[in-house]
Amino acid sequence: MSGLKKKEIEMALNHLESCKRPIFFFDDDADGLCSFLLLYRKIREGKGVIVKSRPLIDEKFIEKVENYDADKVFVLDIATMKQEFVDAVKRPVIWIDHHGPMDIDNVDYFNPRKHVKDIAYSTSNLCFDIVQQDIWIAMCGSVADWTIPHFKDAFCDKYPDLLDRNITDPAEALYNSPLGKLIRILGFNLKGTSSDAMKSVKVLTRIEEPYEILNKESPRGKFIYSNYERTDVKYQKILANAIKSVKDDKLTIYIYSEDRMSFTSDLSNELLYKYPEKMIIIAREKSGEMRMSIRSSKVIIPPILEKCLVGIEGYGGGHEHACGCSVKKEYFDEFIKRLRSEI
Repeated sequence: MSGLKKKEIEMALNHLESCKRPIFFFDDDADGLCSFLLLYRKIREGKGVIVKSRPLIDEKFIEKVENYDADKVFVLDIATMKQEFVDAVKRPVIWIDHHGPMDIDNVDYFNPRKHVKDIAYSTSNLCFDIVQQDIWIAMCGSVADWTIPHFKDAFCDKYPDLLDRNITDPAEALYNSPLGKLIRILGFNLKGTSSDAMKSVKVLTRIEEPYEILNKESPRGKFIYSNYERTDVKYQKILANAIKSVKDDKLTIYIYSEDRMSFTSDLSNELLYKYPEKMIIIAREKSGEMRMSIRSSKVIIPPILEKCLVGIEGYGGGHEHACGCSVKKEYFDEFIKRLRSEI
C-alpha cells in the first residue's frame, strides 16, 4: 500500500534527484526530522531548516530561501503554507505532507489525504516510498507519528531485536520496545534552540545504522545519545509531576515551566498512553501565550478546537486525536471552560 500514486512518487523523486541546491523546511518532531533525513541522505545535497513554534511556512521564511540561493524548496510535515510565500520565492516548491489538504497554487503538493480523506500515513512513510532507503529512519518517523507503516515486516526482518513483529499498536511500539527508545532519542535531540537541534541533525545525516546510537558505537552515536540523556533527566522530572496531577476527571490539565525546551507533545502522548480514557492537555507558558498539546483517543479534537477558539486570540489544529494549540495567557481559563463544556 502506498499513500501516493505511482506517478506522484516518480515526480517527487525526479524533483529530488534533479536539484543541486535544495532547501528543506521540516517540522520539529521525529516525523519531520526523519522525513528530512530520508530525502537529504538520498542526494547528500542541500540545507535543512527546522521549523519551530508553529507549523506554518509564511513570508518570514522567504529570506532563508534567498540567502541560501536554493534552486528548489521542499516543505516536509508542515500543516500550513501561505500563498504569499510561494509567490515570493519564485522557485519550484515541493510540499510533502499528511495533514488536512489545502488549496494552494503553483506548488507540487504530495498529500495522501487528497486521495483518501482519513488515511493515517506519516510524512516519513511518504518519503520512504519516494527514496526506498534507510528503512530504520522511516520506521522511527512513522511510529513516532502513531502509525504502523506497510513496511513493518521488512523492518523487523532487518532489525528483529528493535521491534517484535507481533506488535500492531503504535503506542506499544513507542513505549515498550527498543525502537521506541530510539524514537525518543531522535526527538529529544531536537529540543532546545534551533542551532542546537541542527547540530544534532547534521550528525544524524552521517549515522549509518541505529546501533551506532543505541550502543554508542561511534563518536557520532555517543554525541546523539549523550544529548538524549541530558534532556531525558529534565523530561522524567516533569513527567513524574504530570502523573501526580492526574485526578478522577475526564480532562487532565498539566501546566509546567521550562524556558528552553518544549515537552508538551511528548508528555501528552505518554499520558494518553497511560490514561487512554482521558483527554490530556499539557500547557507551557511562553511569551505571554499558553502553548498546548491536546490528546484524546476517543474525541475528534479539531472541530471542538475550532469552536472553542471563536473570539479568542489564538490558533490551533492538527490530526483527529492529536492537536497543537496556542492562546494568549489571559484567554486560557475561558478556553479551558469552553473545552470542558464540549467533551
